[in-house]
Amino acid sequence: MPAAGPSSSTPPSGLLEVGRIGRAHGVKGEVYVSLSTDRADRLGAGSVLQTTGKPLTVVSAKESNGRWLVWFEGVADRTVAERLTGTALYAAPVDDPDALWVHDLIGATVVEVDGTPRGTCTAVLANPAHDILELESGALVPVIFVVSNEGGVVTIDPPDGLFNLDD
Repeated sequence: MPAAGPSSSTPPSGLLEVGRIGRAHGVKGEVYVSLSTDRADRLGAGSVLQTTGKPLTVVSAKESNGRWLVWFEGVADRTVAERLTGTALYAAPVDDPDALWVHDLIGATVVEVDGTPRGTCTAVLANPAHDILELESGALVPVIFVVSNEGGVVTIDPPDGLFNLDD
């Protein structure tokens, strides 16, 4: 029986939070999982997800109304499943050089292609069209304008006037 339990806010070293366990479903040990990633393969059969307790191995997963119904190895009944409610799930970052990762964007210095400094990215806001970088100044920059993200510097190519909206 895994004793993962609800997790603390400190992720295991070098890992990223990829989801969170919700309530138990049924009596056989299945739980709902909300992914915080667009990579559903994180829940593939045999995948091992870390918690702040023991690792959990996925036996099966199926999508259900925007969440995933997941059965983890060793979770054989509702009582054990209920103990997992609120548990954060962690995994290693995926190596994809063309992807923009929230953990790389937050804290990065933002500059325009001509070198104009725009400040530091303090948050990435989820938005249906494109995620949005929130800068320390309060300015919002859709990620569609990000040209590169290298070495803690995000280079953007915004349209004229994007930063003049308060004028």
